Amino acid sequence: MRLLIISDTHLPRRARDLPAQVWEEVDRADVVIHAGDWCDLDSLTSLQARAERLIGVYGNNDGPELRERLPEVAREDLGCVRLAVVHETGPAKGRESRCAKRFPDVDVLVFGHSHIPWDTHADTGLRLLNPGSPTDRRRQPHHTYMSAQITDGRLDVRLHRVETGR
Repeated sequence: MRLLIISDTHLPRRARDLPAQVWEEVDRADVVIHAGDWCDLDSLTSLQARAERLIGVYGNNDGPELRERLPEVAREDLGCVRLAVVHETGPAKGRESRCAKRFPDVDVLVFGHSHIPWDTHADTGLRLLNPGSPTDRRRQPHHTYMSAQITDGRLDVRLHRVETGR
């Protein structure tokens, strides 16, 4: 099972659309995961129309239209991997232990908000993933997203840079 993991797209504020490279990943993915801060309903409906399967949550910059359609926390079992998605997890310091307490029944937590790519494990084994942002890098050197492959219950994750000029 192939996953595309994105967050903090901030459309159309930070970009008019997702980069072509990300749309290509949408087309290849079995599941697209968006960890919030869509910012407009059109970005949700576009991804819903094009993605084979979409798991998403709302973020702090998402208004009532998105909050009516998306949960604050999403939970799914994907190929024997128990997954949760949320936008905010609080400060970086203590994140792993806080999230392990909040999400004791999942294997992987996908989050957003900071625009900073993140891939760590809590002492409990919980894996925390933040794909950064494909459209709003803030203080990061690159726009980023993640892809992942689930094979036999194992999750292999890769961070990607959005290539300019594509």
